[in-house]
Amino acid sequence: MMAMGNSKRENTPTFNALMRDPLMFLAFGFGSGLSRYVPGTMGTLACVPLYLLMAQTSFLIYLFITVVATLVGIYLCEHSAKKLGVHDHSGIVWDEFAGFFITMIAIPLSWQTLLAGFVLFRFFDMLKPWPISVADKKLGGGFGIMFDDVLAGGAAWACLYALVYTGVL
Repeated sequence: MMAMGNSKRENTPTFNALMRDPLMFLAFGFGSGLSRYVPGTMGTLACVPLYLLMAQTSFLIYLFITVVATLVGIYLCEHSAKKLGVHDHSGIVWDEFAGFFITMIAIPLSWQTLLAGFVLFRFFDMLKPWPISVADKKLGGGFGIMFDDVLAGGAAWACLYALVYTGVL
């Protein structure tokens, strides 16, 4: 069921194993988390089509979906981490979905804002400046897996919001 990955990706499931567990399939971003290289970036990229659909909805519906995705993500990430025996396995990318959705809250859709939001979110998620780094190191379980990306999404949103509403974008 599980194929051993390299030392950084212990217990990486196969795509077939993901297909047999719908919760892990979602946690692995529809399989995008199986990427050997930058799975978090691939997960963020995989969520863009969902974001584009969500961007067509009202603000309240967008916000509702974002909150639900974040809360459900706690369970998805917890389930997958326990099943794999690895806290915050690099292939678990549902947290990137939620973080990117947070980044784009109330941001007008254009290719410029989409690109800037993507880059800003990946920047904060990969660099993990304070307090994101503290959350990443100190919080466990599904909540811990999700919360650092929630903070990264919030930081990226603040920067993106400033860029949009000062007229830079």
